Amino acid sequence: MGLGRNFRRWGMWAFIAVMVLSPKAASAETITPDRITAALSKLELLAEGAVADGGVPGLAIGVVHGDEVIFLVGFGHREVGKPEAVDADTVFQIASLSKPVSATIVAALVGKGIVSWDSKIADLDPAFRLAEPYPTRELTLRDLFSHRSGLPGTAGDDLEDIGYDRAEILRRLRFVSPSSSFRAGYSYSNFGLTEGAVAAAKRTGKPWEEIAEEKLYRPLGMTSTSSRHADFIKHANRAALHVKIDGIWAAKVKRDPDAQAPAGGVSSTVRDLSQWVRLVLGNGVYAGKPLIEADALDQTHVPLMTRGKNPVSGGESFYGLGWNVEFGRHGLSWGHAGAFSVGARTLVTLFPEEKIGIVIVANAFSTGVPEGLSDSFADLVFDGTVEKDWIKAWDDTYAGLFGPAVAAAKATYAAPPSPTRPAGPASAYAGRYSNDFIGDAVVSRAGDVLVLKVGPAGARSYSLTHFDADLFLTFPDAETPDRPSAVGFAVGPNGKASAMTIEFLDDNHLGTLRRVGD
Repeated sequence: MGLGRNFRRWGMWAFIAVMVLSPKAASAETITPDRITAALSKLELLAEGAVADGGVPGLAIGVVHGDEVIFLVGFGHREVGKPEAVDADTVFQIASLSKPVSATIVAALVGKGIVSWDSKIADLDPAFRLAEPYPTRELTLRDLFSHRSGLPGTAGDDLEDIGYDRAEILRRLRFVSPSSSFRAGYSYSNFGLTEGAVAAAKRTGKPWEEIAEEKLYRPLGMTSTSSRHADFIKHANRAALHVKIDGIWAAKVKRDPDAQAPAGGVSSTVRDLSQWVRLVLGNGVYAGKPLIEADALDQTHVPLMTRGKNPVSGGESFYGLGWNVEFGRHGLSWGHAGAFSVGARTLVTLFPEEKIGIVIVANAFSTGVPEGLSDSFADLVFDGTVEKDWIKAWDDTYAGLFGPAVAAAKATYAAPPSPTRPAGPASAYAGRYSNDFIGDAVVSRAGDVLVLKVGPAGARSYSLTHFDADLFLTFPDAETPDRPSAVGFAVGPNGKASAMTIEFLDDNHLGTLRRVGD
């Protein structure tokens, strides 16, 4: 990995090595129409059961075999407490399932010779910068779509959370130190991939959202699909986002992902996404007509960066260009998951050798229902029986990923030390603070509490509750409203804070802002 010009050689050797070591999948001949029909029948029962058991409020599934959509069904409700049912035409926000969709769109540009996967970002978008000059000069579309640019995974996500738009977030990535040497490490980056897509579109002179429609959505008749949030909210038949509050699903938060549209901002239906699956399984041919050059599309499925093992099934997993490439118990698969922590879960899994694909969209987070249903369907198709309760296995995995972090934050700030040291006067903390990455922040007094405002023109506001001495707590996450985060002040001999560190903006050690005025 990280071999620059030698990526093709590395990718081929990785492919050969893992295929030799991987379990042998069932041949296409053993996957009979009767077995697929039986698998679909059982899949429907499993999905109905997942909704009935409260696994998700609603979901929709599309299945493709060959060049035919053989299953399109919705389950449950668009929003809890309301009667409207999910169907095949319910529009969902698909979160990071947007990444392989966007890779397909860029492949269309590559196939037309507009760009190549090795086009340099410095040529496509000369204003873009990374923290260091050499990666900035050598960075390519391939690097950004395979997450090997060195950008930390969360770079830019924090700026999006506090209200910055796409252009400003991409400009400020230059202030983020790399998490690894260029091309030497895999770090999943929403805004890295977003820059790749936006840079590719610049060569056309059109915005990304328009290119997405022109190169993919309109040719495939994906009439309910868009990369604009405004289009999503125009649909009456759309799914709400759900999170669990006190163990009950609730539609409390909305999400506008326009800033990272190529990486996470697509909205679509299983009917539309199934058309895209047909195109990918057809190697760029759709309904008998070549739409994307096979060579350009094939590059998206070359395993470039290792991701380790699938945490549940144990398969060897790699990242290509916007796609996970996995060698598991049923052989080669291409896939990608998506999630919004404010309430969305999505998944696509393709078995290219057998020309079978499944896409699942759900309106809740966190849940392992999409992976559980996909793995169960694969077992039914390849083996005729489900190996184990995959939904439970994936639910347990997600609980292990997210539960401890919330519990740790609660435990850290469960109670102040005894005795608690008093805060200084409000005037010690009130003032203007700034750094190049986060920009300006203002702390002011509002009645008996301090309020922190950050983002463009103070777009986001957070109340600060005293914890101990010069340390305050706030609760920045709408989806986990009881999860605290610290805001600490460094108070000098003059009794004034000279700096402030905002914990929830400090993932990349850029959360410390210096006082610049009162």
